[in-house]
Amino acid sequence: MEKVKVLIEALPYIREFYGSYMVIKIGGHAMVSDAVLESVVKDVLLLYYVGIKPIVVHGGGPEISEKMKKFGIKPKFIDGLRVTDEETMEIVEMVLDGKINSKIVSMFIKNGGKAVGISGKDGLLIVAKKKLIKRKRGDLEEVIDLGFVGETECVNPDILKILIDHGFIPVVSPVASDLAGNIYNINADIVAGHIASALKAKKLIILTDVPGILRNPEDKNSLISRIKAEELEKMLESGVFSGGMLPKVEAVLMALKNGVERAHIIEGREHSILLELFTKEGIGTMVEP
Repeated sequence: MEKVKVLIEALPYIREFYGSYMVIKIGGHAMVSDAVLESVVKDVLLLYYVGIKPIVVHGGGPEISEKMKKFGIKPKFIDGLRVTDEETMEIVEMVLDGKINSKIVSMFIKNGGKAVGISGKDGLLIVAKKKLIKRKRGDLEEVIDLGFVGETECVNPDILKILIDHGFIPVVSPVASDLAGNIYNINADIVAGHIASALKAKKLIILTDVPGILRNPEDKNSLISRIKAEELEKMLESGVFSGGMLPKVEAVLMALKNGVERAHIIEGREHSILLELFTKEGIGTMVEP
């Protein structure tokens, strides 16, 4: 009967989410633990088999950094974004498109799913442009060149819809090109936010290595389980977020402004997606418009 109660508790959520798009950005522990990654894949497959249309976006920061060190290149970050020269860009493509994307697709196949790995370049899913960071230094504005780091010019979701309509789960690598054929590394959280916006997704779910949004980043017990976008924006402006959490919060706020119904930042651990979506309490942070 306990098992039945769990299923009945999930029923209203399954009914609400049926037929909707959900964009899931895989990160955190799921990128460094095969056991956690397989658990996340099983969660996504369950969403698929109850009538939800999932799209997976993945990063690969730790593996890129590890590979860079093997080649004698020291990783460097500015505002949570990797500085990417030509040699680093080759490593980024090798790791994201060649290794991680293929690994996730294989994990879906192993667990009975049909997944297709694509990058932002494929079918011009993402048209990129070079990203520049501007900072004020007194009365002067300083422009910081991050190299082959891009941002999204536009998203053409047709290729995703075609795959989904034919029963496939798209697995997207955040490597994209501009119309001149230049290849760029784009932050995976931002890519997930733009794809969710283009699809007017029901949910944007970002998996990370912390429990969610913390009132105090130093205190894991200060988790905010539910927050309005307006309050989150004030927290962002106050400078409480740093490093990798910055693009996650920016992606969430951008997605909510562009028609996504709800966004979630949760810890990427075993079955965290199901616990967040199909239980009253959830386990991470839900952000509402």
